[in-house]
Amino acid sequence: MAPRPKQEDESEEKPKGTLDVPRKKSLSMAPALSTVALIEEDPWEMLELQDTGVKWADLDTKGKILRVLINAAKLFLLVGLLYMFVCSLDILSSAFQLVQISSKPCQYISLLMHLNLSTVLEVSTAVPIIMGTNIGTSVTNTVVAMTQVGDRNKFRRAFAGATVHDFFNWLSVLVLLPLEVATGYLVKLTDLIIKSFNIQSGENAPALLNVITDPLTHSIIVLDESVISGIATGDPEAKNKSLIKVWCQTASNTTVQNVTTSNCSDFPCWELKNVTEIINIKKCNHIFVNTNLSDLAVGLILLACSLLILCTCLILIVKLLNSMLKGQVAVVIKKIMNTDFPFPFAWLTGYIAMVVGAGMTFIVQSSSVFTSAITPLVGIGVIKIERAYPLSLGSNIGTTTTAILAAMASPGETLGNSLQIALVHLFFNLSGILLWYPIPFTRLPIRMAKALGQLTAQYRWFSGVYIIFCFFAFPLVVFGLSLAGWLVLVGVLVPIVVVLIFIIVVNSLQKHKPQWLPSILQSWDFLPLWAHSLEPWDRVVTTMAARCCCCCKCCNTTEENEEMGKHENMDQEIEMYDNPTMTNIRKIKEVKKTSDSCEIFKATSL
Repeated sequence: MAPRPKQEDESEEKPKGTLDVPRKKSLSMAPALSTVALIEEDPWEMLELQDTGVKWADLDTKGKILRVLINAAKLFLLVGLLYMFVCSLDILSSAFQLVQISSKPCQYISLLMHLNLSTVLEVSTAVPIIMGTNIGTSVTNTVVAMTQVGDRNKFRRAFAGATVHDFFNWLSVLVLLPLEVATGYLVKLTDLIIKSFNIQSGENAPALLNVITDPLTHSIIVLDESVISGIATGDPEAKNKSLIKVWCQTASNTTVQNVTTSNCSDFPCWELKNVTEIINIKKCNHIFVNTNLSDLAVGLILLACSLLILCTCLILIVKLLNSMLKGQVAVVIKKIMNTDFPFPFAWLTGYIAMVVGAGMTFIVQSSSVFTSAITPLVGIGVIKIERAYPLSLGSNIGTTTTAILAAMASPGETLGNSLQIALVHLFFNLSGILLWYPIPFTRLPIRMAKALGQLTAQYRWFSGVYIIFCFFAFPLVVFGLSLAGWLVLVGVLVPIVVVLIFIIVVNSLQKHKPQWLPSILQSWDFLPLWAHSLEPWDRVVTTMAARCCCCCKCCNTTEENEEMGKHENMDQEIEMYDNPTMTNIRKIKEVKKTSDSCEIFKATSL
């Protein structure tokens, strides 16, 4: 009979100073296990994309045909979504003009969205507005990044890839606006260029993308530019006219007529003047041509519909790109987009990316479209942020070419100012590139975007706060302060900017050179926790969200119980009449169970 194996608790004499083999192994592996936790993965490291699908060579003829048809359908759908996206932007612009002009608070802002700045403003006055448009145009790709909020890692990269454009624009305005106010270098430089060249006006600006989008957008709404121009120039007759264009084809007939003059005091007198009469020939074909609604109502309808279409297109584009850019396609695109030129020409890679971004933006005639297209690619790991940055800078250059070409088509009396304003936009972007790109140390937008991406990945609700504050609340505050005068605006904003710069410098020194700071500034612990951390705010947001979810869940549970109770009552009428006491006890238990579950949910949320 085989001997019984010894148990672990059985004692056995062993030589002193020796250990059994398994224990030696566990002790020797302990340090290795303790050091694994110290290795941190880089959250910005590019993902390794692998072809997880069936290879082309392994497919039969039917499978190959099916794959080609599916990919062609996806490509066709992507082009259609991009087309609807561009059209919704155009409708959104018209909606904002109708709403703002109808509500009267910010008329000139809406006018400047549609008119050439030279028709209503001097060049020096238009410079800050041009800088503001650079900031405003970056909101679209930031909103696109929100569509990837469900995946923390993708959202981190996508939001950083989108806001790198924001930070470039904000930093450029922060530096170049005071410089322009103090020296006027943009106005002087562009004026010198205009005077140095004998530039002749053209006939028509190139439409490019408008040729494709106008048939759809003009079937929805067409605005009367003559009314907009009249409001901008202070024409009292234009203020009472509707912006919605009714007659798209008209003719003018000028005749010499006797017109009563107001210079005669005692008796009426007349003089000969040229009188132009507008003859309406053909009505427009858009939806609101015969509407009885006010301009404000039409604007609100278009605003809601265009925002809905815009958001839907953004979500579907991101989903479609995620499905298309998989496998070998993603691997190839990633390799092409992120490969640097060999030494010693590696420094040229970023500038070539700028040229690509400028060219693509010139084709689509919208920097919002191009930057919104590359944002989901950054999120899924196809394009790294360091490559998305020069692409966005090139997009800023490409969007100025449209304005320059449109200015070239201006009439002779406004050609100089029109072209000068377009060149101001160009040289503003070039100045920003010189500030924040050539030297790697000065590429602050990349580091700031990564820091914000890391923060929003941890507290995802903060991304909504960022968008609302940067693109809505802060511009409204600045506009309100500007109405009070330059002294009030400067007196309020300068201290805020100084405090922000101080905080940024101290944060940088705390991270890299804490010994340079006094002991109290080596950390922000001397401040209340809510003043230097989002953790208390996160608890508040989480609690509020949990309470809302609890209320919704309790309401839904109560409604479900009521519905179930109705069906049970119908099925168990005989039982209720036979034994009413048991029926009442059952109802009391169900109500108590529902209330207990809600109380537990509230307690756990707190």
